Amino acid sequence: MKRFEGKIALVTGGAAGIGRTTALAFAKEGAKVVIADINAGGGEETVNIIHDAGGEAIFVKTDVRMAEEVKNMADKTVEAFGRLDIAFNNAGINEDAVTVSRCTEDSWERMIDTNLTGVFLCMKYELPKMRKSGGGSIVNTASVMGLVGDGSHPGYSGSKHGVIGLTRTAAIVYAQAGIRINAVCPGPTFTSMVHRLIDGQPEVERMLLSHIPMNRIAQPEEIARAVLFLCSDDASYITGHPLAVDGGWVAR
Repeated sequence: MKRFEGKIALVTGGAAGIGRTTALAFAKEGAKVVIADINAGGGEETVNIIHDAGGEAIFVKTDVRMAEEVKNMADKTVEAFGRLDIAFNNAGINEDAVTVSRCTEDSWERMIDTNLTGVFLCMKYELPKMRKSGGGSIVNTASVMGLVGDGSHPGYSGSKHGVIGLTRTAAIVYAQAGIRINAVCPGPTFTSMVHRLIDGQPEVERMLLSHIPMNRIAQPEEIARAVLFLCSDDASYITGHPLAVDGGWVAR
């Protein structure tokens, strides 16, 4: 039997990158998947890939910064499939490299609104649905930059540290409700975000690799496998944990 047969999984940021790859992995393991993203074209494409592989999925256009859209996302999930068992709160953005003193207020607010408030809103509306379902599992996307300091991405690093604190806080409260809440902390991963960062700049790629003992950038599938583990019964006694999937970055 597939690990997530009969389960309903919600993935934000599912139009591309780690979100899409993880959504496809959930579907392959038997879950019915709700794809949420601000990018309707990419989200529908993810749904079509799942359908073509014989799985079930729907798309709900969602801006995770907007409470009413996040509530609609959770409501549509239950309307379509009757319950919510798993949520991967993955939607996020990055910023250009700047120091704290050069970070604009607009950039800071964009990072916090999407990366941190977005996760808060998702959990706010997902958790009541999971309680009605009798339990569940949530994984929030933080980052290796949520575990260590970074001098050139104050908004991104600050927001991802916040995701870890929020994850731990919620995990304590909902542990006895049968809801496990963890975070995944990817290191550099070959997504469009990283491709844009290193495109035509070999020195940037060399800098990233200098932090990684395994001396390579991750593939999205490697992050997806960690998310599925945290959502599976194999992780039944794990909650409130930020799991580094970083090739050894934080071990240095």
